[in-house]
Amino acid sequence: MVDYLIVGSGIAGICFAETLLQNGKTFRVLEDNSTSSSRVAGGLYNPVILKRFSQVWMATEQLDYGLPFYAAIAKRIGAEFDFKIPIYRKFASIEEQNNWFHAADKPNLAPYLSADIIHRKYQSITSDFGFGEVRMTGYVDTAVLLNSYNRYLEENELLLKTHFDHSKLVTHDDFVQYETLSARHIVFAEGFGMIHNPFFNHLPLDGTKGELLVIKAPDLNLDVVLKSSIFILPIGNDLFKVGATYNWDDKTDLPTEAGKQELVEELKTLIDCEFEIVDHFAGVRPTVKDRRPLIGTHHVYPNVHLLNGLGTRGVMLGPFLADKLFESIEKKTALDAQIDIKRFYKKLGIRLDS
Repeated sequence: MVDYLIVGSGIAGICFAETLLQNGKTFRVLEDNSTSSSRVAGGLYNPVILKRFSQVWMATEQLDYGLPFYAAIAKRIGAEFDFKIPIYRKFASIEEQNNWFHAADKPNLAPYLSADIIHRKYQSITSDFGFGEVRMTGYVDTAVLLNSYNRYLEENELLLKTHFDHSKLVTHDDFVQYETLSARHIVFAEGFGMIHNPFFNHLPLDGTKGELLVIKAPDLNLDVVLKSSIFILPIGNDLFKVGATYNWDDKTDLPTEAGKQELVEELKTLIDCEFEIVDHFAGVRPTVKDRRPLIGTHHVYPNVHLLNGLGTRGVMLGPFLADKLFESIEKKTALDAQIDIKRFYKKLGIRLDS
């Protein structure tokens, strides 16, 4: 008997595993690598929605909790994966500059938005209206994080590579059983794979496919993340991540020619140097229409829990939400109504016993 089973070892799964380790709980992680959105993510963390110049939901709390959390993981696994780097929002007009100044005056955004317009010249980038700098930003190399952390779990006999068959999960009053494994609780952190989970597939998970390129551009002398209609993220050795697309219809994780061409066309509006496409990735982000995560406990089975719906901001949300779910399970702390899966119960016709 262990305290927890975790199904899935993407960002959500490993954040919950790390939370359990930090709290002295026993667990096993089950993973078959059936979903890949965490591994192909851009990995950016940014407290500001740059399309509307507004603050990300609970951004300060997420960063204050998440950055030390990742530092603890880096120490545990002996791998560097969190890289601090500013984001420069490219302005397309005087109007955008004025909107930036207005946003930078707001108390909740002032710590993150520089009030100065940056007119730094970058080779191969035209910037007639300059840039706005976002502070407290960076990126998590999700491939390094996931590969290193899962290796750590495997070396410590905490990771089982196996396909999870939901029909084999047996629920009891105070524990669950899966084949030869018994645990007091089970947490599903399957990403878009939740659509196949009979315990939670009634919830409105609406996956959004994203595609991303890695390009080689020796003449692109860029040392910040450039954000416009897409982002360009320098990752060293003249390599850059370029992303990302948003497709609400295609639910496969296969790269497409249409996705590649969309990114290439957008890229050519930002840079005027030659580049070579080195790699092309795709994944389905676990998104929700109300843009809030899906966190909570099953309405019938008190030992069955969900950590999902991290969407496009998984590296910021993962640590914060793992802690909130853990506190909810262990201390019966109420979840914020904006993230609790109970917010959908009335619409779904689900009634809770008083």
